[in-house]
Amino acid sequence: MGIGLLFAWTAGLMWGLVFVAPLLLPDYPPVLLTAGRYLAFGLIALPLALLDRRELSRLSRADWWAACRLSAVGNFLYYLTLSAAIQRAGGPLPTMLIGTLPVVIALCSNRRNATRDGHYRWSHLAPALLLMAAGIACVNQVEQATVAEADRARYLQGALLACVAVACWTWYPIRNADWLRTHTDRSPRAWATAQGLVTLPMALLAFLVIGGLHAAGVPVLPADFALPAGPRPWAYVGLMLAVGLLASWLGTLCWNEASQRLPTTLVGQLIVFETLSALAYAQLLRGEWPQPVSVAGVVLLVAGVCWALRLKTVRPMAAA
Repeated sequence: MGIGLLFAWTAGLMWGLVFVAPLLLPDYPPVLLTAGRYLAFGLIALPLALLDRRELSRLSRADWWAACRLSAVGNFLYYLTLSAAIQRAGGPLPTMLIGTLPVVIALCSNRRNATRDGHYRWSHLAPALLLMAAGIACVNQVEQATVAEADRARYLQGALLACVAVACWTWYPIRNADWLRTHTDRSPRAWATAQGLVTLPMALLAFLVIGGLHAAGVPVLPADFALPAGPRPWAYVGLMLAVGLLASWLGTLCWNEASQRLPTTLVGQLIVFETLSALAYAQLLRGEWPQPVSVAGVVLLVAGVCWALRLKTVRPMAAA
């Protein structure tokens, strides 16, 4: 339990970085941020694949297709919608909507995985979920006030895109845990590397499609945008490499390690660490201290996680 918690916390620290990348590169379209991040992830995975070549050779065709599906939804579609949401609605709203993931995943997996993991009684789980939801609401109230004057249509677009991102990352950890928990003899590191490898052809194809559409005059990029690295190539390449290594590979590795050690319902709640990290990074980027209500929200979120950690799962026969 302790080691699994440490891995989940580290994954949250790494994943929080993805929320600030669109803010640091506001002049780069989301599709280019997504393609750049996962091109870097794929390139980083190549030398790592040499270390895991024996484990990777054990993967069947079905396993590789599973890695493709997980990467397409949990990597590409998730980050495309998230980065677009952040650039349209600002950082706070998408961050807080993603912060609902612990509740959403818990609700989706509590009965679904009861036979494998056991389940939490709703009467026991409800206080933790309510504490976390209250914390999210507190932080959201403060953050929304700072963007109240934003263009309403663009703001609503960002909210809708963030909801799509929530749906993607509700599906991903549940399905990823399914594979890991049914392949306990496999290396979580190798599985993370496999997902990185399949993103490489996806990212290359994305760059080819973007370049082709741009050359054909389709407005996927600003008219004067200089491909492949845009107006700030060093900043773009450096940030994509950092996010690709830390968030995509190391974050996925740590999450896989946590998913093999902890029940899916509990792992889902620990995604709150990503929200806390993203908020902390956003405050550092702003150069200001959080307001008291925001601090209260963080305390409530942590209290909800601590409450969940003390719960014991109930096996179906025991529950009957």
